Amino acid sequence: MARVQSSLPISPRDRYAAGKRLRQRLLREDHATWRIVEHDAERRLRPVYAVDAGRLPPLLPQKYKRMRPSPFAFFRGSAGLMAADLATLPRSGLLVQLCGDAHVRNLGAYAAPDGLLVFDLNDFDETIRGPWEWDVKRLATSLVLAGEESGQSRSRCAESVRLFVESYRIHLRMFAAMRFAALGRYLITRRPGDPLLDAIIRDAKRVTPIRNLRKLTVRRGGRYRFHNRKPLMEHVSARLAASVVNALQDYATTLSSSRRRTFERYRPVDVAFKLVGTGSVGTRDYVVLLFGNGPDDPLFIQVKQELPSCYTPYLKATPPVTHEGQRVAEGQQMMQTLSDSFLGYTRFGGHDYLVRQLADHKAALDPTALSRRTLVDYAILCGEVLAKGHARTGDAAQLAGYTGKSSKLDEAMTAFAIAYAGQVKRDYALFLRSHRSRP
Repeated sequence: MARVQSSLPISPRDRYAAGKRLRQRLLREDHATWRIVEHDAERRLRPVYAVDAGRLPPLLPQKYKRMRPSPFAFFRGSAGLMAADLATLPRSGLLVQLCGDAHVRNLGAYAAPDGLLVFDLNDFDETIRGPWEWDVKRLATSLVLAGEESGQSRSRCAESVRLFVESYRIHLRMFAAMRFAALGRYLITRRPGDPLLDAIIRDAKRVTPIRNLRKLTVRRGGRYRFHNRKPLMEHVSARLAASVVNALQDYATTLSSSRRRTFERYRPVDVAFKLVGTGSVGTRDYVVLLFGNGPDDPLFIQVKQELPSCYTPYLKATPPVTHEGQRVAEGQQMMQTLSDSFLGYTRFGGHDYLVRQLADHKAALDPTALSRRTLVDYAILCGEVLAKGHARTGDAAQLAGYTGKSSKLDEAMTAFAIAYAGQVKRDYALFLRSHRSRP
């Protein structure tokens, strides 16, 4: 039995001071360091292809195709390459639950269990406990690449990174002073006069189960069936469909009793394979259509294969991961204030799966919509979102103590992001020339 502690816990001020002392271990200015790596394509791109183990080989050309349009598209599909690079850099020693693939497209709006539309991180395939710097550096680099893709100048992109990191620091200090219960309830919702967030939330409002029913299915003989639109969506064999549906029984046990009761009132009517994302292409991904209280009550459930995080080779998971779907579900629940009511996990056919609702009131940023003003506004919002996730899963006071009140970290991370964006562009050029990137 755990002993009741008679002494008061260490104060936020003392933990802030402990974080500040960590600057002796790694100066904030040292986060600026990145030296361009020059290797041949085979050696440099090895981590890009290493994460393909366990995927369906016939679908990999589709993944590479989605990585071709721009450096940012390549960046989205090559988290494993940046993970390998980040592992070579010094770190402060403070750990959080990493989103793992923190970039501007992996934040968005979605519906909370009570129907409220909130804004938060929304992709956790690579989540794992690790150094806070890795999320910050990946998101910072994505601001440069996405900003340049939308036509913004180098100086404007640099400004967005500085403001992102400044926002991250400021919000860490705010969260460090909060009661833990208040931090656990902290929500980021619509803000009047924020055109970009307003647009994302408007898009999310339109993504309803009825809209998905019209978009993804066809009605034949009084029965709804998923479309066959290879390679984006296709029906599976009756045997595989039965395996997917049977696996939902074990999944239901990972839900709370009230959510499990709600889910069990729905009945499955069809199963299909769906091609999703960029980095996820090649994984086994199934969608299940269920109906509850009549034909106007559809529920779309996604059963998505989860592979080990691309950070796994560089970090020792504690405790060890025994179920990759559980790793993702629990990482999401730790970092998000409110998560999908039907978020859970299952296992079948020798593979681990995350289970969640498919695109129910979900929307994300279109990088081409970033203007001179909205790039900066969005960067500040990104800082708040990432700080919240890290404060919920790490020691916000120590993080605030290390990151500090001056602009030293802002300038260092900006220098890193600009330099690493240059690395991404070089790697992208190698990727385009590589014979392995062509089907």
